[in-house]
Amino acid sequence: EGKEGEDKPLEEDPLATGLWEESFQSHRDTKPRGPASLGVDVAFPGARHIYGLPEHAADLDLKATRGPGAPFSEPYRLFNLDVFEYDLDSPFGLYGAVPFALALNPGRRAAGVLWLNAAELYADVTRAEEGAGLHWFAESGVMDLYAFLGPKPSDVAAQHTALSGLPQLPPLWSVAYHQCRWNYNDEADVRAVDAAFEARDFPYDVIWLDIEHTDGKRYFTWDARKFPDPARLQEDLFARGHRTVVIIDPHIKADAGYGVYSEAKDKGLFVSTHANETFEGWCWPGTSSYLDFTRADVRAYWADRLQPARYEGSSRALFVWNDMNEPSVFNGPEVTMQKDCLHSHGSVEHRDVHNLYGQLQARATFEGLLVREADGPAGKDRGRPFVLSRAFFSGSQRYGAVWTGDNMARWDHLRAAAPMLLSLGVAGITFAGADVGGFFFNPEPELLVRWYQAAAYQPFFRAHAHIETKRREPYLFDENTSAIRAAVSERYRLLPYVYTAFAQAAADGSPVARALFYEFWDDAEAAAADDCFLLGGALLVRPVTEAGRSEESQRLPGPPGLPWYHAHDGRRAGAARETVTLPAPPDRIPVLQRGGTVVARKERLRRASAQMARDPYTLVVAPDQEGRASGEAYLDDGGSHGFEDGLFGWREVVLDAGKVACRASAARPAGKPGAAAEWVGGLAPVERVVVYGWPKAPTAVSVQGPGDAAPRALTFRHDADAGVLVIRKPDVPLAEDWDIRIE
Repeated sequence: EGKEGEDKPLEEDPLATGLWEESFQSHRDTKPRGPASLGVDVAFPGARHIYGLPEHAADLDLKATRGPGAPFSEPYRLFNLDVFEYDLDSPFGLYGAVPFALALNPGRRAAGVLWLNAAELYADVTRAEEGAGLHWFAESGVMDLYAFLGPKPSDVAAQHTALSGLPQLPPLWSVAYHQCRWNYNDEADVRAVDAAFEARDFPYDVIWLDIEHTDGKRYFTWDARKFPDPARLQEDLFARGHRTVVIIDPHIKADAGYGVYSEAKDKGLFVSTHANETFEGWCWPGTSSYLDFTRADVRAYWADRLQPARYEGSSRALFVWNDMNEPSVFNGPEVTMQKDCLHSHGSVEHRDVHNLYGQLQARATFEGLLVREADGPAGKDRGRPFVLSRAFFSGSQRYGAVWTGDNMARWDHLRAAAPMLLSLGVAGITFAGADVGGFFFNPEPELLVRWYQAAAYQPFFRAHAHIETKRREPYLFDENTSAIRAAVSERYRLLPYVYTAFAQAAADGSPVARALFYEFWDDAEAAAADDCFLLGGALLVRPVTEAGRSEESQRLPGPPGLPWYHAHDGRRAGAARETVTLPAPPDRIPVLQRGGTVVARKERLRRASAQMARDPYTLVVAPDQEGRASGEAYLDDGGSHGFEDGLFGWREVVLDAGKVACRASAARPAGKPGAAAEWVGGLAPVERVVVYGWPKAPTAVSVQGPGDAAPRALTFRHDADAGVLVIRKPDVPLAEDWDIRIE
């Protein structure tokens, strides 16, 4: 024992425990750089609400973690993990991490903060009379802090995504309906599912294959017994407008006879241990190694592996799902990689880049699909990639979609989906969804129906299920199938509007699914709402998240007097600041259209979005309290990069003083003259204009469009009880200028 006043040996100093090395269960972190920590306090004076910090299964308006009466006793954690059957109402981190928060003082100011640090982070939230605050701290990484001063939430979104990156404009088919499960057994199973959709005129665009399609979980391969001719399968599906998505995870089976592994091992492309040996961990294939996506040469190798010449059985109709990329290591600490593993030729510890790993895999996949398409049609005609990633970080919106991971077939998980997706949207991750029906367990029919009805309005719309669940393709549910089909069909009818919302996101960072505060930031009572959401700026969606409900109560947001209309029949539902009771029968959930908006639709039901390209538009006009409305429609070919070369059109439809006018949007970039008309407008005229809130039948309606020397009289129908005017067959292209006058 040392004498009084002498320093104790390091190993006996209780303050030194875990500073120089640390153990967790059977795992050891060598901490070669010794103890480190950094943190920052951020105050938002006057703020009453604070949002963001995904991913957590918690409320949109973040609960306090410090101070008197704080609902949470632990800070919000941002550390990407493969979390099995995750808890709800918890600050525990899930599959992705975006260290961004937005604070709001309704009607006065919104502001945001991004700490661009990919290491493990924690954030304490404080709420007090003087405002909200964040106490952020990390084990390692960099202090790279950005503030965004708004003053509106939409300004913060634009400022934030100007730094972290604007969302990718996805191909139109990818925002339609996706059918997935772990697993479709073989080619015959896939063809049978496709045939069942076809026979029932049930729309879908994409069918997915999970890990069982491979040869022993060796990615970039096929089980030859189950899938003897995968390229032919993809081509047959594509001929009717359907795509295929396959899973490709980052763990590579340690098998010397497996070309991907042996080549990567020979080239030294894997993550290393702290002792500079190839890291090995356990995942689906058994012992596996993990490619080091922090390196440009590894990302290039991955991209090359996606090319048809290297990926046997693939085609240009095949797209990619990156799962398990937190990264998931079944026998690692907290089911992930040791923090002292090494990247970038041993120069970077995993602890400093952990939360970036999954995004870098998605980036490599995205870039590989770009290269693949560049070898196809010339120039801008090449197709857009689609990538789904479970793990994500700040900026992942540049590479594709994410989802909320392994949820459960429970009502509370359906209820949790909206605030989780809204939090992602706040943080710039706009293309996101929750697995329809819940991944684990078997949903009761009512739950499944209600989930489809809600998910039809979320940005990414995919049904998925665990291998041990019962088959639950949407056509299997007898009397409930019609309600599910109605929900999916409504998504297809809304595709022009949904696609426009994605184009708006790609232009200015606005979320596709929006919290009420985003549009109505001066409505204090709407600031914490997360049991409903807006799809784009026009449609308010109120999911039904409890069994046995036939109606829902909803406070209508917005400035006093703003009308809201039932989207299904155009009847007035009430005015802003009123609380109304909305019908929620078994075949639909409450969806309202905001006064002052225009929504573009296509009413003819097809089996895939590709079959709708030539279909005509319906424009639904919902006047505000002053009789005015406006809305955008974005037009391009829906799949190529031609929009980068000016082959697009931004159109605006405006109702004012009894005239519905279509013009190029003054607030958006102009495409090449005639481009939109050539690609879309001439093929898809407007066949119907529906005006809500029109109390009296007009005496006459006329249109003057391209080539009309004088106005043409139009037929119309007026429903005095509902206050809905339907103008028939104006036969004018949405891509060109025209006027409809209502006398």
